[in-house]
Amino acid sequence: MPSILQRLQQATKTMSRRKILLLVLGCSTVSLLIHQGAQLSWYPKLFPLSCPPLRESPPRPKHMTVAFLKTHKTAGTTVQNILFRFAERHNLTVALPHPSCEHQFCYPRNFSAHFVHPATRPPHVLASHLRFDRAELERLMPPGTVYVTILREPAAMFESLFSYYNQYCPAFRRVPNASLEAFLRTPEAYYRAGEHFAMFAHNTLAYDLGGDNERSPRDDAAYLAGLIRQVEEVFSLVMIAEYFDESLVLLRRLLAWDLDDVLYAKLNARAASSRLAAIPEALARAARAWNALDASLYDHFNATFWRRVAHAGRACVEREARELREARQRLLRRCFGDDPVLRPAAQIRTKQLQPWQPSRKVDIMGYDLPGGGAGPATEACLKLAMPEVQYSNYLLRKQKRRGGARARPEPVLDNPPPRPIRAIPRSPQGS
Repeated sequence: MPSILQRLQQATKTMSRRKILLLVLGCSTVSLLIHQGAQLSWYPKLFPLSCPPLRESPPRPKHMTVAFLKTHKTAGTTVQNILFRFAERHNLTVALPHPSCEHQFCYPRNFSAHFVHPATRPPHVLASHLRFDRAELERLMPPGTVYVTILREPAAMFESLFSYYNQYCPAFRRVPNASLEAFLRTPEAYYRAGEHFAMFAHNTLAYDLGGDNERSPRDDAAYLAGLIRQVEEVFSLVMIAEYFDESLVLLRRLLAWDLDDVLYAKLNARAASSRLAAIPEALARAARAWNALDASLYDHFNATFWRRVAHAGRACVEREARELREARQRLLRRCFGDDPVLRPAAQIRTKQLQPWQPSRKVDIMGYDLPGGGAGPATEACLKLAMPEVQYSNYLLRKQKRRGGARARPEPVLDNPPPRPIRAIPRSPQGS
């Protein structure tokens, strides 16, 4: 049996075009810091024999066609950034919204392939907000596309929705003193089904998944069972936001990706002053009761998630999740300094990294680059922390240039949707 050194020597023969910056040998793993073009990698390249990254022989190639249903307030922006960076590294086409839709696919309307910018068709990857429509997505995406999505515990999700969309959702605006407790005490006093952005106030997960968010699982168990069946027929993986790193381990195994393909920086996070530190138990029960359909969906897919972890080997998944967290911390320090911290938008000097602010009452945090950086490593760090709007605009410009789409007229949508939510301008001090 060849020694670790012999295996390492053999592996490095295929790395002649890479510059190895750091090599650390351990008892059972080899950690590499590699600079390859604009890609940075901090991750274990060899896993213990008890936890192989893939069991296929020969190993599967990386899967290149992915549709991610980006649900609201579920850490979806971070998953989207992972997919955007993967697509860039592999020169894949990312489906992006038509200008009339801004950075969402004309949400809250049902998705249509007509909402996709012509310069981004046919796509390999889709990851922007939309309301799920299976037929339209299958019309757009190539055969063999893997569909994934992510869910979040409904009480925590609803608190985030109430804070984030408080200035836009009429049901939330009606509540005196913007009180979540007051809304959940008598939600029917403020909620009007069918009005603009009403879906943010009731069973948002079910709505995003293409379901009827006015149904109650208590009154119509058959509807819930049918919706679960539809989701399971389409989605190869339903991730769980509370177990984000474990979800990414399952995602990378599903797609035969490397661990460095799912490294991330947390995006679109609210400042501590803009969220409840902890949701009181009574409030959480009320939120789950009001969003009973979402709660039932979450409970079902949380259970199936852990069955999937058990099938993959819980010890293996936990080990990879730990390695992912350690690699992520090294990456954040490398990109954003020895003490990488999320900053308010007003303190971020790099314009491309200033996050969108939904209102003056909510502070969305982001990272900033240390001064004086330049070159491919800086570009990779920039993309790692780039907010959704800036990254979407950048990819659209890049794909237009690649496809020569400037000469192509952009079609005009019939019955254009209402203008999406826009940021409220802030003073330089963020006041």
